[in-house]
Amino acid sequence: MPYPSDDRPDPRPVPPASGAPEPGGTHRANLPLPPPEPVDPDLGPGPAQGAPPESRLPVLLAISLGGGAGAAVRYGATVLWPTPTGAFPWTVLVVNAAGCAGMGVLMALLTEVWRGAPRLLRPFLGTGVLGGFTTFSTYALDVQTLLDGGRPGRALADLALTLLAALAAVTAASGLTRWAVRPRLGRTGRSTV
Repeated sequence: MPYPSDDRPDPRPVPPASGAPEPGGTHRANLPLPPPEPVDPDLGPGPAQGAPPESRLPVLLAISLGGGAGAAVRYGATVLWPTPTGAFPWTVLVVNAAGCAGMGVLMALLTEVWRGAPRLLRPFLGTGVLGGFTTFSTYALDVQTLLDGGRPGRALADLALTLLAALAAVTAASGLTRWAVRPRLGRTGRSTV
């Protein structure tokens, strides 16, 4: 690429904008275009599709209120069960696993039973409460603190156990919830309650 002070034109052709289709409906490499990304059902169409930005305010408020509540509960857990310096951070691991289990239950209920749930329920409980309750930053800080304290084994164990516990919790909770509500579902997959 020429420098700004260089007055020679760049001989390379200018490609279309990133991901923009070329004539004929294919990408530059003659690959079919990927399907469009789904729109978050809580937000609806974005401003480009005509939704006024004010319509997002209730969702943002629900997320904020839920996030504050979830973070307060997490803080309470860390006060009740503090982790001594250099010890394994069991409290944060359990909080993250419990939050992931809660997300598994919530998403299974929302997709299998509560299909007509209020629009703000998922952002309040999922993104808000459970998102505020779980923590990646404290998890990362705990790993860094263990490394800085000369405990790489505990740091690696925290990395691995938290990841495995979180994945196992969300998978098991989602599966068990779907199994538990299956007798209530009719042929349409909707709740008969």
